[in-house]
Amino acid sequence: MTALASLLARRIQATGPITVAEFMTEALQHPRHGYYATRDPLGAGGDFITAPEVSQVFGELIGLWCADTWERMGRPDPVLLVELGPGRGTLMADALRAIKVAPDLRGALRLHLVETSGVLRALQAKALGTATPTWHDRLDTVPPGPLLVVANEFLDALPIRQFERRAGGWHERRVGLAADGSSLAFLLEPAPSASAALIPGRYTGAPVGSLVEVCPAALTLAAHLAQRLNATTGAALLIDYGSSESIGGATLQGVRKHGHHPVLEEPGDADLTAHVDFAAFAAAARSAGADVHGPVTQRDFLCALGIDARQRRLLETASVAQAEAIRAGVTRLIDPAQMGVHFKVLALASPGLAAPAGFAGQSP
Repeated sequence: MTALASLLARRIQATGPITVAEFMTEALQHPRHGYYATRDPLGAGGDFITAPEVSQVFGELIGLWCADTWERMGRPDPVLLVELGPGRGTLMADALRAIKVAPDLRGALRLHLVETSGVLRALQAKALGTATPTWHDRLDTVPPGPLLVVANEFLDALPIRQFERRAGGWHERRVGLAADGSSLAFLLEPAPSASAALIPGRYTGAPVGSLVEVCPAALTLAAHLAQRLNATTGAALLIDYGSSESIGGATLQGVRKHGHHPVLEEPGDADLTAHVDFAAFAAAARSAGADVHGPVTQRDFLCALGIDARQRRLLETASVAQAEAIRAGVTRLIDPAQMGVHFKVLALASPGLAAPAGFAGQSP
């Protein structure tokens, strides 16, 4: 049993079972034993790999998207460039390199990184130190002003709550102790939960046995971003995996060494993630006043931004080995059987701002 599992077991013995959201928060963010507090999880030697680590082209195109969006915003100076969950800083380093083609933007931007992990902050400082970033634990401490927000694989780690339909209503799934008194186990509240008010109305009438996940933290973030975009000019770009339409079912999973890991085993030593409900996120942002564009597939988004042209440019000066890596990386990003379709891209924008690049023809 991990140190965090022991702490959670004692907490449950003292105060009762905890929600899935509380379990996720402790497993990922506990200040001493949480997953992100204790390691660099990225890369071949870690537990998972994200698009910026797959190919430099990903971050470069995001940088060019920021430059184009800044032009559509009227070139405000200064402008806040904010990344949520910057990982090692790879995406932002590639984006800033691409932004050099727009020197006026490079001079105007102020870099802000929302990151709670001390381990990852140290890596970000090495990658981005010359850009003089300012770090924040939460988005709400980023100062006001025109802004561009980027969040790649950030929403999937926000804590979710799970509810199961029984004959008498929706019961919340919780994490308690198994019969042995030491290991963790899922269980249901014995009575219908008042928190079932969080469940969208489209699930009214769902059959007995149905399971629904909701992510209050994501809806809060959507509303907060929309409020900021209403107060100033700007846009937010969110890239993650999930469905364009809300669907029921359990998607919560553990990830370790690039494979599935039982959710409740060894908390703090494995990543936890759930599919993003883009429809719910978009609805929350729209109801708070933001224009919403997408979601579109990562493949369609990157192709619209010119990934093929960027690949050809890199191949002009690449060695044989480099060319093989470039092609493999781009294929992984856009192949429907890999990341191309499973990953979606959503943009939020200030009301009336022209549709950002990659979302042409879509109504806000």
